[in-house]
Amino acid sequence: MQKNLVKLFLRLTIAVAFLSAVADRFGIWGTAWENMANFYAYTHTLLPWMSATMAKIAGIIATAAELIFALFLIIGYKVRLFANLSGVLLLFFALAMTFSLGLKAPLNYSVYTAAAAAFALGSMRNKFLEI
Repeated sequence: MQKNLVKLFLRLTIAVAFLSAVADRFGIWGTAWENMANFYAYTHTLLPWMSATMAKIAGIIATAAELIFALFLIIGYKVRLFANLSGVLLLFFALAMTFSLGLKAPLNYSVYTAAAAAFALGSMRNKFLEI
């Protein structure tokens, strides 16, 4: 039973963190980004080798991925797949932060930890409250 609860906890915390980030980009929290334009500017900071237009597209793709991954993790559909995809997305984000801002930024925001949690979730074979 403990493994099942740990798996559910990982699913929900990763999903809610993604949803919180997306909500913040749309100004729902009233903090950090406040709007998508600020988020796109930050995306360009993390991906300086891209044009502003390409960085905006990357930001749109990341936002859509976070929303989709969160929803599938919450409902429990193909959890291993979406957990591993979440891990890849978080790892790319952590690496982009590291190369653009230095190692301290992704460590302060626990992005590597979140990626590891997603990969740990993806390695769990037991099914619990899943479709």
